[in-house]
Amino acid sequence: MSSGQDAENRKKTPNRLISEKSPYLLQHAYNPVNWYPWGAEAFEAAHRENKPVFLSIGYSTCHWCHVMERESFEDDGVAGLLNGGFIPIKVDREERPDIDTVYMKICQIMTGSGGWPLTIIMTPEKKPFFAGTYFPKESRFGRAGMLDLLPRVSEMWGARRDDLTKLSDEITAALQKEEPARAGNALDESVLQAAYEELGQRFDEQNSGFGAAPKFPTPQNLLFLLRYWKRKNEPRALAMVEQTLRAMRLGGIYDQIGYGFHRYSTDAKWLVPHFEKMLYDQALLTIAYTDAYLATKKEEYRKTASEVLDYVLRDMSGQEGGFYSAEDADSEGEEGKFYVWSYEEIYGLLGPSDAPLFMRVFNITMDGNFIDQVTNERPGTNILHLDKALEQTAAALDMSGQVLHDRMSMALRKLYTVREQRIHPHKDDKVLTDWNGLIISALARAAWSFNRPDYAEAAEKAAAFVLDRMRTTEGRLFHRYRDGESSLQAHVDDYAFFISGLIDLYEAVFELKYLEAALELNRDFIAHFWDENQGGFYFTADDSEGILVRGKEVYDAAIPSGNSIAMLNLLRLGRLSGDPDLEEKAVQIGRSFSDTVRAYPAGYSQLLVAVDFALGPAYEIVIAGDSRADDTKSMLKAVRSQFMPNAVVLFRPSEQKTPAIDRISDFAKAYGSPDGKARAYVCKDRNCQLPTADISEMLELLKD
Repeated sequence: MSSGQDAENRKKTPNRLISEKSPYLLQHAYNPVNWYPWGAEAFEAAHRENKPVFLSIGYSTCHWCHVMERESFEDDGVAGLLNGGFIPIKVDREERPDIDTVYMKICQIMTGSGGWPLTIIMTPEKKPFFAGTYFPKESRFGRAGMLDLLPRVSEMWGARRDDLTKLSDEITAALQKEEPARAGNALDESVLQAAYEELGQRFDEQNSGFGAAPKFPTPQNLLFLLRYWKRKNEPRALAMVEQTLRAMRLGGIYDQIGYGFHRYSTDAKWLVPHFEKMLYDQALLTIAYTDAYLATKKEEYRKTASEVLDYVLRDMSGQEGGFYSAEDADSEGEEGKFYVWSYEEIYGLLGPSDAPLFMRVFNITMDGNFIDQVTNERPGTNILHLDKALEQTAAALDMSGQVLHDRMSMALRKLYTVREQRIHPHKDDKVLTDWNGLIISALARAAWSFNRPDYAEAAEKAAAFVLDRMRTTEGRLFHRYRDGESSLQAHVDDYAFFISGLIDLYEAVFELKYLEAALELNRDFIAHFWDENQGGFYFTADDSEGILVRGKEVYDAAIPSGNSIAMLNLLRLGRLSGDPDLEEKAVQIGRSFSDTVRAYPAGYSQLLVAVDFALGPAYEIVIAGDSRADDTKSMLKAVRSQFMPNAVVLFRPSEQKTPAIDRISDFAKAYGSPDGKARAYVCKDRNCQLPTADISEMLELLKD
């Protein structure tokens, strides 16, 4: 929020949202709409005043949420209609994904689509009878406007309330009667083949990625394809991954100046992004580029992963250790203004010696190099992007690749310095457990793969923050931290993603406390979320607020589902601890959703990453040796240099008489280094080989 907006707000009387912690709710605290936060007070008022509830769900970096606020929620006329005829409630979907998930499903059932802002009108009993997304202030192009919609609903509520109540009952019943996933046959290799074929059919051969515009990164598709390539030695699987990673890195979806990925591309060519930056995208894409580096040893992927993490550490890191959620697409009321450049700006900054070359490399034109996907007009500004890698451009220009790289790097630094002086987009500084779990995984994997102890340090700091500041007195997780307060009951993604981060962090630094914390939280997770009848994890805990239906999610959308991540967690924890019950629960997840997955395997690519692990071959590797010795370090470095997605690694320090790892893994007790040399103990699908002190022999044992 700008200083001018702050000054303007001080002249207004705030509504109830002023006491909230959510940056999104606080953005609406000075609306003339008499907003309530979700809670008993709002629904008691709806019953008392005999009014329907107008529920608006969004998030602080949502462009069209801002548009609807400016057009309608800041308008006195619309506010009068809302305050007079409704009980208006605002919800931050990132704080309350449990609410968002239920009502988004209803919107999709009623309208066939969904998105944010999400608009629901419902009875005081929380039962919806109207659903939609963005509505303009005034009706246009066949879309109802708020000034027409609200009086019409108020009139129907007064004259035909019984009809609306009956409709809301029918919609709620339809939601509750949705067939729950029933356990079927275990998923086998045929479903991996089917997913690969479906992704191959959807692959955009010209522009890379999957499907048409708008085009999302969906990193879990790439993670699955890398594993399919390794399993089947299928060159096209790897080609789809590499082409997509390169196209995104060269495109406008990547911030060429400050690094990091924007949320998605509004066009098929990865050129015109929706400019918000989400923490989860940075994490998941870092993991994809890191895995691609391990699989191919191509420096471009390591460089991109490191750039993204450098951006996160620079711009998304809180002083206390947690990571912030997002950066807005808008600044000064205009989407992308912070990121785009005019021809004149660039020429003025770089001068005649460097500007022409820079403009050729990054496709800068006098008229602007993109068409706005909403207005279908050319705004006259430019989004920096490349047609090809710098090495290829250098060859075409008969230049040294290093010379071109150095000149472009210097020019980009100049632009970065100037851009920093612009008004920055709003930063959503709440800390979410689930998204922090993802970035801990990304940092830990990059620390492991690139030998970057600074990444491990940042991951440890974030893990400590969640473990120390975002747990109840009973040790259960909270979902959100902001402004000194941890609050909101954790959901499935919080547990699944954070446990995954702890496992990755253990394997990066071999500090047992992270593995112990993962196992402890996993016990709580099972106790409060597990479906004892059908298997799988519910989205909400057994003692959470009931909102129409208690469901289970498995579809892997922009973010993987909690069940998909949890299945892999259970497999890994089972192998690390030697607990077969955990692996059996992983099998139950696969069976629980097997019929759903078979209907469209490509929609569950993260779950299929876990299935790939379960089918094997999978490895347990124990390295035993003196943690200070060079031979131990060399052996660990060799393990870390391999692309082994279906392996778990334990370290047993021989300098300790009774290593702490023995408390968790009984089988590790037998593994030592009797002659003082580091030893590798490799088991493949529970068949163990003789230990070896020879790194080459160890790597041979790890070949599929």
